Parts: sequence; C-alpha cells; structure tokens
Amino acid sequence: MIGPRGGIAYQDEGPYDRDADGYLWLRAPAKQGCGRPEFGRVHPLRQRRVMRRLLCQVCGGSAEEDERGTLWLLEDHRADWDGWPNGLLTTHPPVCAPCAREAVRSCPNLLGRCVAVRVGTSEVSGIYGVRYLPGSPLTPGVAEYGDPAGRWVLASQLVRSLSDCTIVLDELAGVQARSQ
Repeated sequence: MIGPRGGIAYQDEGPYDRDADGYLWLRAPAKQGCGRPEFGRVHPLRQRRVMRRLLCQVCGGSAEEDERGTLWLLEDHRADWDGWPNGLLTTHPPVCAPCAREAVRSCPNLLGRCVAVRVGTSEVSGIYGVRYLPGSPLTPGVAEYGDPAGRWVLASQLVRSLSDCTIVLDELAGVQARSQ
C-alpha cells in the first residue's frame, strides 16, 4: 500500500519494519541456527547486521582486517574499469580469511571467478531491493541514501561503497576446489 508520506508501506507496519533512515525492509523470520544454508539467497536481517558491523558473511564473526583494510571476496570484474573495485557498490559483506578459503574450496562457482580484495574504506551508502512504482513492473535495484526513489523500494540488503582497495591475490593462493 502507499504510505501517508508517499512511498510503500505495510498495512500493519510495526516499529521494526523500517530502519533508522526510514527505509521499509522485507520481513523475514528470525530463526538463527535453524535450517540449512540456501546459497544465492540472503537473509535480510543477517545481511544488514553483518554489513553494518563489518562481520564475516559466512560465520558472523569478525571480518579479517590488517593495515590494508578489511577482506572482501568479490566476483572478479577487474576488466570493467580502471581502478576496479574502487567506487564499487556491493551487497556482499566482508569475510574472515578461513571462511574465504573454505568458500572458494567448497563452491565451484567461486573458484577462478572471484578475487580477494582489501578495502581500506567502505561506507553504508544505500539499499538494494525491489522498487514498486504504481503502474510499472517491479524492478530490483539500488537506491542510494538521500534518493527520493528509496521510499518506493522494499529493502532486502544494505549496500556499501568500496574505496582505497587493494587486490590481494596472495590471500587465496593455493586454494583448490574440493574433489566431488
């Protein structure tokens, strides 16, 4: 439904449906420790927590940090622009070193398709979700903070902008896929 100040709203909206910035969030059950991981699907509350606090997206512990910055495991798009991934907007939280190596070892989609990056500076810069506009098809996308279009997005993930990045190929050196 359309809220009193424009944008989308839940009919029975409660105090935990919006974040401190006023964005409406996708509702999801909080059953930590129950069920099995669903790769490719991200729990909105967990993603928001680990992204805001810079925790490991796999184990929820502290992300790996050193003098170069926080460790991120990103899809390898170095050919996209000079200086990649500086300026990248991402919904992927950082990782700790053991989980990064295990993820690459266990997930055949990551091996050879990702790169370890040390990020010196990152800022929460917006939300990712489905944009609802009356009379228009639903479209997923990013709304940066301050963008009035954010009132029409049902947020499911926080977005961080990355800068002061260093690609660190040695972080994943020697990691091989597990044999099936």
